[in-house]
Amino acid sequence: MVFTVLTLAQMAHVIAIRSESEPIWRLGLWSNRPLLCAVLLTFALQLATIYVPWLNPIFRTEPLSLGELALCIGAALVVLVVVEIEKAWRRSQPQRRTTPEPSDSALDEPAT
Repeated sequence: MVFTVLTLAQMAHVIAIRSESEPIWRLGLWSNRPLLCAVLLTFALQLATIYVPWLNPIFRTEPLSLGELALCIGAALVVLVVVEIEKAWRRSQPQRRTTPEPSDSALDEPAT
């Protein structure tokens, strides 16, 4: 199960971090089709490593029950939710200055 949770969590993370500030529902899943295709292919390959009998000994996996797979998906979705909460929190924070404020220190001014 750990192998599956880690794989699914990484896929949820890559979907969530496509933008540092825009939520996933504003971007839409189809806004980056190559990435979506890569995630779907990875998901299919992950399911193959779990459920294709001759791949089980190669990857040392065992088929998961439907409940176990749902638990893995739920755990992976926690990553997506946490990233979206962080983005919402960052959007709610006041904008920080990107340019340094002028200093009043005499050491910063050239001597005349």
